[in-house]
Amino acid sequence: MTLPRSTPPEPQPQLPETPHPPQRHPGGRRPGENRTREQILDAARECFAERGYDATSVRRIAETAGVDQALVHHFYGTKEKLFLNALEIPLRMPEALAEAAAGDRVGLGSRIVLAHLQVWEDASARPAMMTTLRSAATHRSAAAVLRDYATGTIREALGKVITGEDAELRIALIATTLIGLSLTRHLVRLDPVPEVSPEELAARLGPVIDLHLDPVTPAA
Repeated sequence: MTLPRSTPPEPQPQLPETPHPPQRHPGGRRPGENRTREQILDAARECFAERGYDATSVRRIAETAGVDQALVHHFYGTKEKLFLNALEIPLRMPEALAEAAAGDRVGLGSRIVLAHLQVWEDASARPAMMTTLRSAATHRSAAAVLRDYATGTIREALGKVITGEDAELRIALIATTLIGLSLTRHLVRLDPVPEVSPEELAARLGPVIDLHLDPVTPAA
């Protein structure tokens, strides 16, 4: 006796897969693009800090960043625009100076010097500041950033402490001391200043800063 052959089930129709929408990223840039931009900017700061603006080429920046030279132009356009992006006084600097100025008046000068030096000792912040410092003598934009630090950041931090008719002069003299210290310690490397600890430099130069906190009494 022959058994009836069972009818196999009909195959179910395959529904087309719904394509996943492309992942969107904030700001319209892919993460890889942002990383490349930062990579190029870090390399530019390193090169500008070491060689200055005139002696630094886009090719050198691209080689340091490990990217094609065309990517530098793609993200930043010209060397000038890249340089302007590389100029920076880190945000930590105004915060550090403001914290130093918020304490007791006794020892204020030493705290200001130490705060300034501690930001410079940060390896991640130094290339940007070195770029600004090295280029200030030959490039107007770098000089403007340095002046803004002197007349803006320092004034904002010490504005409540330094008052009087010659306050602007005294703030400028404090800026002269701090910028001059950075110049001799990190750029000129005037021995033995680079080897002296920030704490000792603050102790020695703090009284100089203290002299400018109050108006000078005219001699009789």
